[in-house]
Amino acid sequence: MRRPSPLPQPSAREAEQADASPRGRRDARAPRGETTKDAAAGAGRSGPSTEPTEPTIAAAAAGVAEDGDDLTAPVIPLGSPLPLPGSEPGTSGDTADSSASGDVGFRDVWRAARARRKALRAEVRRFTVRQRRRRALWLGAAASVVILALATIGAAYSPLFAVERVVVVGVEQLDAAEIVDALEGQVGTPLPLVDESAVKAELVAFPLVESYTLEARPPHDLVVRIVERTPIGLIETRAGYTLVDAAGVALSTSAQPSPGTPLLSITGGADSDAFSAVGQVMRSLPDELRAQVTAVSATTPDDVTLSLGESNAQVVWGSAEESANKALVLARAMISHPPAGVISYDVSSPDAIVIR
Repeated sequence: MRRPSPLPQPSAREAEQADASPRGRRDARAPRGETTKDAAAGAGRSGPSTEPTEPTIAAAAAGVAEDGDDLTAPVIPLGSPLPLPGSEPGTSGDTADSSASGDVGFRDVWRAARARRKALRAEVRRFTVRQRRRRALWLGAAASVVILALATIGAAYSPLFAVERVVVVGVEQLDAAEIVDALEGQVGTPLPLVDESAVKAELVAFPLVESYTLEARPPHDLVVRIVERTPIGLIETRAGYTLVDAAGVALSTSAQPSPGTPLLSITGGADSDAFSAVGQVMRSLPDELRAQVTAVSATTPDDVTLSLGESNAQVVWGSAEESANKALVLARAMISHPPAGVISYDVSSPDAIVIR
């Protein structure tokens, strides 16, 4: 171990001044080992200067402690950075050198940034757990609806829902079996893919069909609801007697008049306004009253006349206006005055009926 160099001795004048001062006398009575420290503290309190004394600086530079200091404490050269807490001076290795020198490597920065990102993501997940659950619930419900819709559409357009039977409803004058045979081409077609134009083309061949509707009845039935035309009478033509409805559509033609069907004598034919008025009147009559009509005549839309039963009683109807009210008044008049004893019923003004 290197022997420490002797400290420089103060001059005689400085020693006398130190002994003469009260502080010096107290330092003389103080135990050894505290003199230097107390003197330094006293000097700091008594004078304006706080700089350490020259012997103390020299001792610190030489690495030698004054009396009373711990000689086992590590000596840190002037100008060196202080060691980090928990590190041992003189420890070998990259970690010790890095901590002692204060250097931070790129890997340490990267690890700290990654840890910070992980912590941030964990916090975000913790605070958004309810929102994520609600979103997952809505997405699951929407996906279920979409899957159900796709499955339904796929099944509907598959052979699982193909037409196997055609059902005809609403026919009285027509033969339902003939209509079923005409629509045989739709058998085997999926219900949503039934060709309505092809069905219409087949039903046009039946004049008595006024309108129709198609109804798909899963899994295999196609229902055809038909509204038949209502015949109102016979028109005499060169070909014979043609049965027509209120729209003037020819339903059938025969050489002889059909029994129970009234004969129509209308000026201008089926395309005239008089025929339209007759059609409205005949459609407004109840079934019981229509069955008693044997003939209908009209020259204009305002002079429609009906002939009733074997008595051939005349009903002056007038125009087609208020036909429902006129039919009700005529039915009551026929009850009180049967057609057998009446020449005519004038219901052209339903509020003032005239019976002859």
